[in-house]
Amino acid sequence: MTDDEKVAIVNRLYESSAVGDFDTCETLLTDDFFIVEAADTPMAGTFTGITALRDLYAQVFGMIEVTNVVRTEITSGGDYVVTILHFEFADGLEPAHLCELFRFRDGKVCEIRPYYFDAAPLRAAHEAFKNKHKG
Repeated sequence: MTDDEKVAIVNRLYESSAVGDFDTCETLLTDDFFIVEAADTPMAGTFTGITALRDLYAQVFGMIEVTNVVRTEITSGGDYVVTILHFEFADGLEPAHLCELFRFRDGKVCEIRPYYFDAAPLRAAHEAFKNKHKG
């Protein structure tokens, strides 16, 4: 698989997940796919299986109001693609800057591992979401 083919798959994952098309996303993932979210984030944990991305999105968007995902760069080499991006949040909160590592196996993504520069903006966005939705 070429670097361009891997980058195209990652771009398709971003585009499909942005519109909630997880059926398409799941065709690009291995059956034993997993995502590891760092312990200092509100969505900490390991999400496993073909529906892991769908499950993570449901959790994240139920706890944080992300208004935009801005990808600034993407690179590929070996079995990996890495994207530099940031999340923008409602209410003008500080964005969260991160890199996402995508690992490939047999032409599909088998792992996503986000690396946050600082998880504090995620935690602040989560607190703002909880305060806004107190019931």
